[in-house]
Amino acid sequence: MSSVSKSLAVQPPPPPQPAPPTHSGAAPTSEFIDVFNLPPQERIALIRGGVPARDVGRLAKSMRVVKEVLIASLGIPRATLSRKERAASALSPDESERLLGVKALIGQVQAMVQESGDPAGFDAAHWVAEWLHQPLPALGGLPPASYLDTVEGQKLVATLLAMTQSGAYA
Repeated sequence: MSSVSKSLAVQPPPPPQPAPPTHSGAAPTSEFIDVFNLPPQERIALIRGGVPARDVGRLAKSMRVVKEVLIASLGIPRATLSRKERAASALSPDESERLLGVKALIGQVQAMVQESGDPAGFDAAHWVAEWLHQPLPALGGLPPASYLDTVEGQKLVATLLAMTQSGAYA
């Protein structure tokens, strides 16, 4: 994973610590790989059906970030999320798509680490959370988190991650 960090000209996050045991409400690592590997038709069905609003909190716990930081990056109004959580309802399709996009980014990093070597003890969700807030020269000095509120922005971030794996960083 150090090649990813070096290629993006940022300081790597602290050495990975063993992932904490999955506690109630946290998303297991395999969920991220599953979302990353979903065929487009299945991902579209999930988006159209709406992801449960409570998944925002679960993702924030998995990433070890404050939920408000995540919802700000996703462009989901706090009041809207609170209302949907209280009603145990689903996110809108566009909100669902952005949330699934972050899960797919985490799955992409987890897959990269698995392909590159020993993923034991690597916490992809936490690594992504740290990386998303590092300013990157490739983004004009902006952090990748500032692009998570649109699907095109998420594609750009995913492309940057893929480029680092192949060594084709530009």
